[in-house]
Amino acid sequence: MNDTFETFRENTEKSTSDLSTSKRSKTESVIQSLSYRPKSHYQLDLDVFTMADLRLRGSKTKVRTTHRYEFYSLTVVTKGMCSQMVDFKSVHCKPGSLLILRPGQAHNYGHDEDWDGWNILFRPEFVLPVSNAPRELKLATNPNRLPEQMFLNNHELQRMTDSIQQMQEDMLIDAPQEDVHALLRHQLYALLARLTILQGRHQTPASLISASSQRFTRFEQLVNERFSDWHKVSDYAAHLGYTEKSLGRAVTAATGVTAKAYITARINLEAKRLLAHTDLPVSTIAERLGFEEATNFSKFFKRETGAPPAEFRLQYQGLV
Repeated sequence: MNDTFETFRENTEKSTSDLSTSKRSKTESVIQSLSYRPKSHYQLDLDVFTMADLRLRGSKTKVRTTHRYEFYSLTVVTKGMCSQMVDFKSVHCKPGSLLILRPGQAHNYGHDEDWDGWNILFRPEFVLPVSNAPRELKLATNPNRLPEQMFLNNHELQRMTDSIQQMQEDMLIDAPQEDVHALLRHQLYALLARLTILQGRHQTPASLISASSQRFTRFEQLVNERFSDWHKVSDYAAHLGYTEKSLGRAVTAATGVTAKAYITARINLEAKRLLAHTDLPVSTIAERLGFEEATNFSKFFKRETGAPPAEFRLQYQGLV
């Protein structure tokens, strides 16, 4: 068994950690930031292990620590129930629950111990097809198209488990590294494509092809790219070539909130992440998020969360 999640071991073994943990400073993470960096004896860009494996690698305290990932992580619960934390939200999980965590998200496995499941970690570049890949391949293997949480029925869970177990076995094949990489990449592509198909079954055909759905998808991607620069709906509408009204209708139909509220929520989420996971000054966070004055950011944050930035930081860091 390899030790890709070695960072959960005791502090005395940090010098040989597979996943680098940033040291706390005025500009670095308070909550540990994990990057995918295996030791020399393990050079694969993907790792598979169970929760039982993870608990054997480190203490309860290390396993329960909140981490901000710089890689993708799929966690599927196979037995028992638990509550995990994802970006300040408690997510209830049961057998068949699948969490798809993206780079930049903060995650905590929670305090429940009577559950087990599988974890798959992989570098972002591991699932980026080459530029001349068919469009359907790019869509089917893009984990960003999947929701944060999915629910698999018993049959789907068994197929998922079988696929993951096969991947874990194939990681140990005695073969050239590039061949093993190619095999694991194809297996991961197949798994992501299957999840994309399963997710599509929960959507009506009309929602998959409607112009409104396509508008929202483009808007969502652009917000994630430009939220720190553009705070107005008009900026996104102009860039996408839509009227503000048509864009607003698409966003409301997809999310139940206005386009302005959607942008505001994304800015607020990033503000929470920076306040909770770094020691950056409030003024620096305000600048990063596109506010000309720190006071304007503080007013914005208090309006959205009910607490000033400094108070939120103290409250959250006192809980983690």
